[in-house]
Amino acid sequence: MPMEPLPDLSTLSLADIARLAAEKRLPPVEKWNPDHCGDSEMRIARDGTWFHQGSPIGRETMVRLFSSILRREPDGSHVLVTPVEKLDIAVEDAPFVAVELKSEGEGRGRTLAFRIKNGDIVTAGPDHGLCLRETPDGPHPYLHVRGGMEALVARSVYYELMNLALEEDAERIGLWSDGAFFPLDGAA
Repeated sequence: MPMEPLPDLSTLSLADIARLAAEKRLPPVEKWNPDHCGDSEMRIARDGTWFHQGSPIGRETMVRLFSSILRREPDGSHVLVTPVEKLDIAVEDAPFVAVELKSEGEGRGRTLAFRIKNGDIVTAGPDHGLCLRETPDGPHPYLHVRGGMEALVARSVYYELMNLALEEDAERIGLWSDGAFFPLDGAA
């Protein structure tokens, strides 16, 4: 069964985006507790590229399928999980990358929707926080996707966010989305 093509946020309204996000049904990985079976020999690079035994996985549909069974464990590690097996997967930074942004409204009425590299759509808000985290190579923005997993916001998308925040000309650099304020100035 072929997978649907990835959405282009620029052609969708926020109502369309909300509908697509609501229709997305992921497997109930949080309910599955099989025995640990070993290492998947897979790795997710910082740029969101998936590798198996050192080679990039070239089939987008396979990556999308694997990302649907990805889970973060309580100890912070990541696993691929099915009802009958659980395999470790190495994640260099965040397991997802936010590659596209759609913004509607302004100020407190703004809504920010992100397309994740695997095709998921996430609207920043109370359940999907956006934060700036200091790392050894400078501040990096992250978006909560699901189950304790985050998306690293791609540099080009981060620049879009910062331009929007600077255009707001507010007392604090940051953006509102879906009723929540997300500071982007690095201050606590």
